[in-house]
Amino acid sequence: MRGVWSRYQDIVIHRGLDFQVLAGEVVALVGGSGSGKTTLLREILGLLPPHRGSVRLFGHDLRTPDALLQRDIRRRLGMLFQQGALFSALPVFDNIAFPLRELGALDEAWIAELVRLKMAMVELEPAHAGLMPTELSGGMTKRVALARALALEPELLLLDEPTAGLDPARSQSFVRLIRGLQQSLNLTVVLVTHDMDTLRGLDCEVAVLAEQRILTRGALDAVRAFPHPAIARFFNLFPTAGA
Repeated sequence: MRGVWSRYQDIVIHRGLDFQVLAGEVVALVGGSGSGKTTLLREILGLLPPHRGSVRLFGHDLRTPDALLQRDIRRRLGMLFQQGALFSALPVFDNIAFPLRELGALDEAWIAELVRLKMAMVELEPAHAGLMPTELSGGMTKRVALARALALEPELLLLDEPTAGLDPARSQSFVRLIRGLQQSLNLTVVLVTHDMDTLRGLDCEVAVLAEQRILTRGALDAVRAFPHPAIARFFNLFPTAGA
């Protein structure tokens, strides 16, 4: 992202923001309410074009008029939404199979095999395939949504508050799962979170959004020590466990 300006009507969210993530990196976006973290994710996804500036993924400008290239870029992305965003009328199997069916290139036997593989990757049992979203716990909902995000074997995984709504034990388990998948699949991960235990567990770089830009970026302890009032306010609101 280079020189990105984001605005809603007359309200400027980002002003000349620069942000770069290299292949294999894990970077967390943190910041106060209204700092534009989710807006940034939407711009990376291509769901929201910036008012000004450029967003490039895999070397390609997201504003390319080439529809086939746009489609290929999006197939290299996976997105885990904060509440899972599962299709409420579809069981677990069909939620995970949805992006595979949208490809229009696989028969049902291959789709079934891939769904079983993705379920195993996120530690779901075959017996869970027929459950409806309303029958799932919060942790299971996150795992199904993660399996769907991984269905097309993306290179870049975007996570919006991945542990929101989970109790501490389930949160730690889910963080370990994400970290293990990131390492085994060599994923690039960009996430939005306010949870310090998630940041510690993922051992990621932290980029702080404040004053309409990336204020600083680095290891968590270095970022927390950065001398700026916005950072002091943010980390005092969300101290690490035992701090």
